[in-house]
Amino acid sequence: MSKTPILKVKDLKVSFPIFGGVFQHKVAEVKAVDGVSFEVMPGETVGVVGESGCGKSTLGKAIINVLKLTAPDVEVSGEISLEKNGNYINLLSLNKKKMQVHRPDIQMIFQDPFSSLNPRMIVGDIIQEPLDLHTDLSKAGKKEKVAMLLDKVGLSAEQAMRYPHEFSGGQRQRIGIARALATNPRIIIADEPVSALDVSIQAQVINLMMDLREEFNLTNIFIAHDLSVVEHISDKIVVMYLGSVVEYGKAEDIYYHPRHPYSQALLSAVPLPNPDKKRKNRIVLEGDVPSPLAKPSGCGFRTRCPIAKPSCGEALPTFEEHAKDHWVACPVVKEAS
Repeated sequence: MSKTPILKVKDLKVSFPIFGGVFQHKVAEVKAVDGVSFEVMPGETVGVVGESGCGKSTLGKAIINVLKLTAPDVEVSGEISLEKNGNYINLLSLNKKKMQVHRPDIQMIFQDPFSSLNPRMIVGDIIQEPLDLHTDLSKAGKKEKVAMLLDKVGLSAEQAMRYPHEFSGGQRQRIGIARALATNPRIIIADEPVSALDVSIQAQVINLMMDLREEFNLTNIFIAHDLSVVEHISDKIVVMYLGSVVEYGKAEDIYYHPRHPYSQALLSAVPLPNPDKKRKNRIVLEGDVPSPLAKPSGCGFRTRCPIAKPSCGEALPTFEEHAKDHWVACPVVKEAS
């Protein structure tokens, strides 16, 4: 594996302005992503985990640079650097036309397989659309590749003539995966790809993604709210809370030895396989997640944190390396260790 990161996210901030008043001026802003930094190495899977509303999906959309297309008023700063031919390209600095050149390198699998596929297009055309946009393949070549991709995700070439409504949720997500693979991407961002599926189907889709990663030498960013799912598929894990990263490290370190109190609470919520066995130290967080419109001063987690001190409200916690390749944003944990 290369020692050079394929993707570097540095101090990424994403804010959605809120307009009000007679003249519709900016009255507030939602800080969806607030100073996120991490690196992704070639061939590895980085899991992004956290509660709903913590900024995971916004982070994914910022990385593929589509936020401006869906929300023109969004304010994005920082750097998202993609390695290409030994150089790094800051994707955030590219306009729509220049970004088009790099879109084949980064593709996305969306959360809801029922709304991410065009109901008026047959499956073959859905998968072929990226080929029409980004390749010079002949008509026969495109048809051949569509059939190959369907086979890779466990569907048949004959099913290319069907419409999305004729498939189950798990099959639709397989179609979404085939579409993402069409341009031979280097990076795939999976935005909660199994959250809308039954538990039995979730395992099939996750195992499929792991097999495809090995076969196509893919680099994945896997977004989910279930820490056990993320640990199963990931090499590293990014734990987010209220738009910020609170812990980052190897998957096994964060799953078996979480240091930040929020990561510990997420882990304690993972169901045990034995229904007769009770978890000894179940952590139940008090209160609700604060609104991104009115974040607490200092550490955003302090209003729900069981070990918070008055000093936690004075300044943003510094992201420090508590152990080798294990970073935590909590000075209280640092003092106790």
